[in-house]
Amino acid sequence: MGALVVLVPVFVCLSVLSQVGADTPANCTYEDVKGTWVFQIGQEGYTNTLNCTSFNNPQVDYKVELLFPDLAIDQFGNKGFWTLIYNQGFELVIGGRKYFAFSKYKQSGSTVVSMCDQILPGWSHDVLGHNWACFLGAKNERQKVKVHTDLPRLTGYKYQSDIELIKTINQGQNSWKAVQYPQFENMDFEDMIRMAGGRKSRIHNKPSPAPITQEQHQQLKSLPAEFDWRNVDGSNFVSPIRNQASCGSCYAFSSLAMNEARVRILTNNTRQPVFSTQDIVECSEYSQGCEGGFPYLIGGKYAEDFGLVEESCNPYKGRDDACSTVPNCPREYSTRYEYVGGFYGACNEALMRINLVKYGPMAVAFEVYNDFMHYKSGVYHHTGAVNKFNPFEITNHAVLLVGYGTDTSDMNNPKDYWIVKNGWGTGWGEDDYFRILRGVDECSIESIAVQSFPVM
Repeated sequence: MGALVVLVPVFVCLSVLSQVGADTPANCTYEDVKGTWVFQIGQEGYTNTLNCTSFNNPQVDYKVELLFPDLAIDQFGNKGFWTLIYNQGFELVIGGRKYFAFSKYKQSGSTVVSMCDQILPGWSHDVLGHNWACFLGAKNERQKVKVHTDLPRLTGYKYQSDIELIKTINQGQNSWKAVQYPQFENMDFEDMIRMAGGRKSRIHNKPSPAPITQEQHQQLKSLPAEFDWRNVDGSNFVSPIRNQASCGSCYAFSSLAMNEARVRILTNNTRQPVFSTQDIVECSEYSQGCEGGFPYLIGGKYAEDFGLVEESCNPYKGRDDACSTVPNCPREYSTRYEYVGGFYGACNEALMRINLVKYGPMAVAFEVYNDFMHYKSGVYHHTGAVNKFNPFEITNHAVLLVGYGTDTSDMNNPKDYWIVKNGWGTGWGEDDYFRILRGVDECSIESIAVQSFPVM
């Protein structure tokens, strides 16, 4: 990234985090989680206002085996579905109920201990969203804990553009142009990290795209060579540009923008909602406010379990605060949320194109390198031109996929690309959009796309 001006020559380490429902620093892989679990389930019959944070009164034991790649079988022989949720936890749907929990962890300072064979208190409800209960759980076979160190806080460090870095980017390739952005100068580095995804959006082990099947190859043949939801027969189905500012709320902006666009598509633009991201930042137990979050848990699970409200019900502040959403505001819901491909690790470029054209824009995530902050135009790829100090590689920025195409300005080297909506305002990039290489999983953008379907 850019050169640093050191104002306070010490690092301020992370404080101990309480174990509450929110995106966590846990680092649990598929191999860690699959296996036989015993859930201890509390009394049922509650609503979605149920607080499971300090749950310690189990009523019933329930055994479930989580098998490759997404099959679940319980002690009664019922079959269901499960998916890992990033490296944070998992969700299970079986026997007419859904179970969701974060993996257990402990944190002291910058040291994180992940206990992937256990979960923090989680939430369960029937598939219609009623009859809530809390639950705990552990695997039959205990595992060794996993220890990693989070980077310390960078409070007091200010960002300044590295002009030599910009020159290196522009001289080393001609696919995209880098510039200096005055609005980033002297911004606190913690604010920059939030803007690029936030610390709580970190994914330690990201899956590779799944192989493209023969059936998917056949489906691709019916798709147009280029597609853009901003211009479908002259109509724009994408909601207006917004600016997340220095709050790590990209997961909320991208998730809600997906739902906004899909409502527009389903109603042929007769309805054009703008949903409240501040409601997510302040009120969601499935995310960590301005410190980050994940689209699967917001554009999907939160939208189904709690619903989305219009912007006027809780206007965007760009900071953490107590939940102040107007209580009687109507909520709109989505359902059938999923990782594209059906489960975590099943996504690929072909499925993203197929689902994008068929259903609408979707939330995607990618790794932010420091050269990306300088992007102005063209087809982005990570150049490798970086400073030795690069805190942005810890983040996972969530954005909105709206289209795809091919740059043929150099006929000897055509470049397939995605068209992506960011959340940094019209003064950045191509009016807050950017293009990024397609088909090569550039910065992991083709590994964990998420979609959901508005209930109309």
